[in-house]
Amino acid sequence: MAEEKAKVHAPELGGGYWVNSEPLTTASLRGGPVLVDFWDYTCVNCIHTLPYVTEWHRRYSPHGLAVIGVHAPEFSFAKELDGVKRAIEEFGIQYPVVMDNGYSIWQAYANRYWPAKYLSDHEGYIRYSHFGEGAYEATERAIQSLIREVHPEAELPEPMPPVRADDAPGAVCYRVTPELYLGFQRGRIGNPSGYVPQQSAVYADPGKHAEGFVYLQGEWTADEEQVMKPWGPSAELRTGSGGESAVTIKYTAKEVNLVMNPLLGSDCRAYLTQDGAPLAKEDAGEHVRFANDGRACVDVKAAGMYRLVNNRDIGSHELTLSTDTPGLALYAYTFVSCVVG
Repeated sequence: MAEEKAKVHAPELGGGYWVNSEPLTTASLRGGPVLVDFWDYTCVNCIHTLPYVTEWHRRYSPHGLAVIGVHAPEFSFAKELDGVKRAIEEFGIQYPVVMDNGYSIWQAYANRYWPAKYLSDHEGYIRYSHFGEGAYEATERAIQSLIREVHPEAELPEPMPPVRADDAPGAVCYRVTPELYLGFQRGRIGNPSGYVPQQSAVYADPGKHAEGFVYLQGEWTADEEQVMKPWGPSAELRTGSGGESAVTIKYTAKEVNLVMNPLLGSDCRAYLTQDGAPLAKEDAGEHVRFANDGRACVDVKAAGMYRLVNNRDIGSHELTLSTDTPGLALYAYTFVSCVVG
């Protein structure tokens, strides 16, 4: 376990809404180690770490470990209770989760990362922290060390094996395209005309694409956090009923994910092509299926992160997502670079 540089008490856990437990306090949790995990259910890095966190809770709560999930939303829709409840069920989370919509706990910890883990001892002092993915064995050994400070006789298992092959020794992670946001607040649009903020507009893809930008085609409404396929009479007049809108990116990665939300509450469908052809089944992500006409598609039933592409190897490609479904909102692309050596 990393040596502590100074004795710092874990901050309080106040200001949030407790989803699946009674409100807890840092003081009430003293007597055993406490692991605080900052996460967001749309964050791919958080999703990758959750199997470890849920298993640590299962293994070590009988030995006094308390795990607290602090859900700090990256996007406005992730502040809604139903979405967090759905994520808790989907990811099999059994430990207490507090919704930190006002970022009071985030700020108390001076946190800056998704995910972030802070481990405190039985006296409430922070003894270990880790940001991002990885260091799973080191984190588990830190948990065990703090348990043994209270229960020296505890019989504890060997640290859990890697959940994914690309977590194991020998996996190689490359530098790839950084996260791409689509809303005008943080987005980088490649269309020469730029964004038309907060109103429906018809965009024209210039045809030539650079990595690190998004290119819009057809009717979109650009808001701070997302671009959305618009609805209503004005949209139908401009594009015709059934007209498709598209977004294209050039990227370097093995996997591509996209945060999407059906804003009208009904299912939305998006189609995928890669390098000018329908996305191949061998390169399809977990949430892709194939329609009767052979087109690769994703059905968006709820807000969340959707796995679009899982290429056979890392490489550079152009990916186009198109939709004719009003209300489909697109927030951010994320890219995964790790491959098994």
